[in-house]
Amino acid sequence: MIAVTGATGTVGGHVARLLSTDHPTRLLGRSLSRLRALVPGADVVSADFADRRSLERALDGARALFAVTANPLEPAHDANLLAAARTAGVEHVVKLSALAVTDDRADDLITNWQRENEDRIRASGLAWTMLRPRSFMSNTLSWAGSIRAHNTVVTPQPQSRNASIDPRDIAEVAVLSLTGPGHEQQEYALTGPEAISPAEQCEHLSQVLARPLRCDEIPLERAYATWAQHYPEPIAQALLESARRQGAGAKQGVDFTIDKLLGRPATTYRAWATDHAHRFS
Repeated sequence: MIAVTGATGTVGGHVARLLSTDHPTRLLGRSLSRLRALVPGADVVSADFADRRSLERALDGARALFAVTANPLEPAHDANLLAAARTAGVEHVVKLSALAVTDDRADDLITNWQRENEDRIRASGLAWTMLRPRSFMSNTLSWAGSIRAHNTVVTPQPQSRNASIDPRDIAEVAVLSLTGPGHEQQEYALTGPEAISPAEQCEHLSQVLARPLRCDEIPLERAYATWAQHYPEPIAQALLESARRQGAGAKQGVDFTIDKLLGRPATTYRAWATDHAHRFS
């Protein structure tokens, strides 16, 4: 049995669907109806990161765990999940982390939280695999409303580049790591095949949608004000620091681990945009 947390999220959902076709899969979460709708017929179990006992019950009998947590302001959630995995007899944890952990200049809340998570897993005595992606191509779905309404993308630093990745590629690596040999104690840097800017992504979307789109720049300070309306201040500050690193070129490096693991090139943004054109129309 392979357990999956974060199945209602971007990467976890893909992992759950891929695993369930060939492997006994258990989805952990609080919204059981959403989980059942995500993968009909999957084993769905109630669990709460704040309740270690519920996690132990949910992980009982699981051999491997795909671990996704989402709240850097609640580090106890990560400690609870790992402790429950050890108690339940889980042998291998595949952790969704972030490539920023390898950047000595990255010292924000979110990156330090991921570093602490990785250190905790390494010290656990369990087999582990760290997946370290760049930002998700699917983040550009946040543009869908302004594209539908005004044929406009509004973004800070439109010329800055990020080697962003298709979440489906991350999921394929996760499934490979969970089900195949030789991935224990490995750290995988996962990027797309090119460093691409928001302006270039906008141009790809324009071509895929067959209509002109405008890419308008907003100051980082205005972007921060928007983030602060939606997130707690420490997280908004971490997003600002991350954006500044991208503007300084820290996220342009392309890694070819995807090619080696999956035997094919990483998915391009153009291919991702073509597959998701309906979300912008």
